[in-house]
Amino acid sequence: MAFPTTSVGSRAMLGKSVVAAAPRGQDLRVIDMRVLTTDDWKLWRTLRLAALAEAPYAFGSRLADWQGAGGREQRWQDRLAIPGSQNLLASLDARPVGMVSGVPTGEDGVVELISLWVEASARGVGVGDALIRAVERWARSNRATALRLAVRYGNGHAVALYRRHGFEVVAGADVVENGQREMVMVKPIDPR
Repeated sequence: MAFPTTSVGSRAMLGKSVVAAAPRGQDLRVIDMRVLTTDDWKLWRTLRLAALAEAPYAFGSRLADWQGAGGREQRWQDRLAIPGSQNLLASLDARPVGMVSGVPTGEDGVVELISLWVEASARGVGVGDALIRAVERWARSNRATALRLAVRYGNGHAVALYRRHGFEVVAGADVVENGQREMVMVKPIDPR
């Protein structure tokens, strides 16, 4: 899949590169994180459409909802302009391969991790871990005390990833989106 190239220039950057574990006998790989702005809507759109096409089981949104009349430029820009949010793109060896957002919830001290996705070819080398850690840093910088997410039942790989990062299932807090049940998971955040 071809991704549009964008000059970083004066764009907001996290300034973090992570050296990812590599399979035995292969070179180490570099994961870069980038904070997106509304000007990056085409890049976000490319990744989001790839996510919805490759892993429809993982999201409350459907591919069809974001194409055609639902795929207007303003809608994509609005998605990146949620007040108080941070939208991140992960690149592996300088190629965009993952995304995630951190968004406020309206509940005091609680923020939410949404839209996490890593391209299949980039799974297993630490991209998902790096995306989660970046949202945790954002949550901490916003003095959040809890980071919440919802994940579809049956998405065992995602649940394992979240558990590895200290998220726990909140009993009795399931949500239903587009007719699909999702479990709610929460991780306490030390705001220091």
